[in-house]
Amino acid sequence: MRNAQGWRFEVMEASMNGVGGFKEVVAMVSGQSVYSKLKYESGAHRVQRVPVTESQGRVHTSTATVLVMPEVEEVEYDIDPKDLRVDIYHASGAGGQNVNKVATAVRIVHLPTNIKVEMQEERTQQKNREKAMKIIRARVADHFAQIAQDEQDAERKSTIGTGDRSERIRTYNFPQNRVTDHRIGLTLQKLDTILAGKLDEVVDALVLYDQTQKLEELNK
Repeated sequence: MRNAQGWRFEVMEASMNGVGGFKEVVAMVSGQSVYSKLKYESGAHRVQRVPVTESQGRVHTSTATVLVMPEVEEVEYDIDPKDLRVDIYHASGAGGQNVNKVATAVRIVHLPTNIKVEMQEERTQQKNREKAMKIIRARVADHFAQIAQDEQDAERKSTIGTGDRSERIRTYNFPQNRVTDHRIGLTLQKLDTILAGKLDEVVDALVLYDQTQKLEELNK
């Protein structure tokens, strides 16, 4: 699936929350300048809308937490195979029914960090293993990068945002067709356009502000 940016969007892993929604979704976005434009999206995204089941027209608020990580190539980040535990099991369908007579689902655990990835979307064990390795490599790299960032710059404060998953960065208000980025005080009455993938106005403002802040820090 491709969006207005021409990026390819592929769901790698998805788990339901039991009430018709998603608990977690892992997706890979590929294309021109993907990470440079999406790296500012880590944080809490607040959604304000009137559900179709709401008879009195009240606005409901929900939150989605986003973490954006670059794909880490194997040559860039090497994981010692001794640090991994790989389990192979039968993929399950709706209701827990086994849908494969051959074990194709893969679970990989990085033992030093206890980071775990399960993959059963593909029909073959090899493809599930390859996808799981991509995800776990990115998560492990991000884990250690975050530790290093915290140690080197514990007192750093950035208006653009620290990338902390609990930091509220943006609100999407459906009744008012409004998007507000709280980090830079940007408000646009273009929610429908932005959800269609036309992000340039928001991204350009974030890039400009980030570059301005970095230049000011260098000149201090």
